[in-house]
Amino acid sequence: MGNISDNGSTAPRPRKNRSLFQIADGVLRGSTAPTQVISVAGGHDQSTQRHVRLVIDLCLRVGEAMLATGASAADVVAMVLRISEAYGVGGMHVDITFTSITVSVHRGMNEDPVSVMRIVKVRTTDYTRLQNVYWLIDQITGDGMRPTVEVARERLTAILSSPHPYRRWVVTAGKAILAGGVVVLFDVGLVLVLVAAVSAVISDLITRQLGKWSVPGFFAQMAAAVATTSIAVLLFWLRSVGIELPGSEAPTVIVIAGIVMLLSGLGLTAAARDAIDGYYVTATARGMEVFMLTLGLAVGISAVLGIALRMGIPVDVSTSLGDSIGLVAGVVGAALIGCGFALTSYVRLRLVPLMSAATALVFAVFLLVSPYVSQPGLAPGIAAVAAGIIGYLTYRWIKVPEGATTTAAIIGLIPGLAVYSALYVLVDSTTGVMEALPAAVDAIATGIGLAAGTAIGGFAARRTFGLDRQAMIAGRRTLGVR
Repeated sequence: MGNISDNGSTAPRPRKNRSLFQIADGVLRGSTAPTQVISVAGGHDQSTQRHVRLVIDLCLRVGEAMLATGASAADVVAMVLRISEAYGVGGMHVDITFTSITVSVHRGMNEDPVSVMRIVKVRTTDYTRLQNVYWLIDQITGDGMRPTVEVARERLTAILSSPHPYRRWVVTAGKAILAGGVVVLFDVGLVLVLVAAVSAVISDLITRQLGKWSVPGFFAQMAAAVATTSIAVLLFWLRSVGIELPGSEAPTVIVIAGIVMLLSGLGLTAAARDAIDGYYVTATARGMEVFMLTLGLAVGISAVLGIALRMGIPVDVSTSLGDSIGLVAGVVGAALIGCGFALTSYVRLRLVPLMSAATALVFAVFLLVSPYVSQPGLAPGIAAVAAGIIGYLTYRWIKVPEGATTTAAIIGLIPGLAVYSALYVLVDSTTGVMEALPAAVDAIATGIGLAAGTAIGGFAARRTFGLDRQAMIAGRRTLGVR
């Protein structure tokens, strides 16, 4: 509408002359707040200093317990944020590395910020304690009667100091069952099953004693690999002198069983998950740990094989072992592997059948998919997707630690034969590096496939069932939205 002049006539409104530059600037310039806020000012938290410190201490202890048992960095951050918000402490920031967890709370301009760091000194595998920690977190963050911070701290202390669900000899028996299950996969004689079980017991005793002496894990792995490979070489030597035990036609599987028992899939999958979630420092540290432990295993095996070959012992690698796995033998062997892993990880006895079933199911998927895919690592990766889904569903429904079920499900797919073949060719030929490359690539591709598959399966399950706000915050490091 125009302006009204003194004589009552309507004058036209003057038009603003906008340059082409101003028009373009109006089209291009942003007008809303950015999707990803870099930093915001802290709120005015009215919580007392004592309450904030109590909550931080509880969060640190929970985070330490989860990191010590192999939980991913994103899971730890999400759990810590849930606890802090449940007790009314907002504005908490959590930083995770492989050996430490730092929690900081900015309480506004009128209060001093509080930052505390805690070092993770222990690395263990005790899924019963971890499951109890999850149950405590559910009590804190649930809709029911929430315990006070002091009571929650006392309950956490009781959980972390409680005895194992069964004695140490049961863990040793679990490792024997795991190694025996690997041999059953290849459908060989009963004698080799028993020999593999005995070698697993010997390796466990060695690593346990070296651990008491504070020997680094690299040398402990090397010593256990030397013991396992020496038993296999002994069987090769007995065959060369005409003494062949009934059913001992493939001593190679003894070494393969030792590799599967000593190689931890948990570190590999946790490293991949941390890298996908954007926690690259933690992922790099986990990956380096897995690399060093595997290197110790490789050094021990290659040293014994090299000495045996130079002594004239006819050590032979049967490359057809991987193709001879049948559906029945594979499922039975995988079930035994899952049972053994559950026992070695201190899973509650009533949950051991669940682990066995998950391992058997994932291995069955692998056997069914293998004839249709030929790319290295693809079939294990597809089977690992199922493992990731199963792991998250069991956690969501019955609060079994996700890492426990996922690792148990894929442990039967660890590339023991490929690693053994690569090491054997490496020490048996002057051009061993090039000749061992195909087997090494197959082993690496299988490991990457397992790690990526479990991460994809868990991610898909999370997206299907939905993530809460704390889990979204924990996983925002990899978002590309600007």
